[in-house]
Amino acid sequence: MGPSSTGSWERWALDSLLTAAPPPPPPPAHFLHQWTCECHFFNGTQRVWFLKSFFYDRQEFVRFDSDLGRFVAITPLGQVDADKWNSNQDILLDVKAAIDYFCRHNYGVYNYKAAKRARLIGRR
Repeated sequence: MGPSSTGSWERWALDSLLTAAPPPPPPPAHFLHQWTCECHFFNGTQRVWFLKSFFYDRQEFVRFDSDLGRFVAITPLGQVDADKWNSNQDILLDVKAAIDYFCRHNYGVYNYKAAKRARLIGRR
């Protein structure tokens, strides 16, 4: 049997659908996504303030603030992520625990290096 007119019509419809939508644009060359963590110590390790900031294209869009105990949207782009992460208790517990396993754990390491460097330089 040869090709029917219905088969060629279906092939034409499929080809026109596949070629009708333009391809998505490529990502920009300067695309950047990163995050940073900061620990601020007050009176040794008795009071620790932990910040975890997320950046997209060199602009901070959401951050975790340990004083508030939740994620805060800096821009409208970060509101969806902040809401999603604040509703997930596992994520909140993990980032709250970073005060101990990241900040307080490394406090002694940084103090040891600073004291060693001061001895080498001759400061007291």
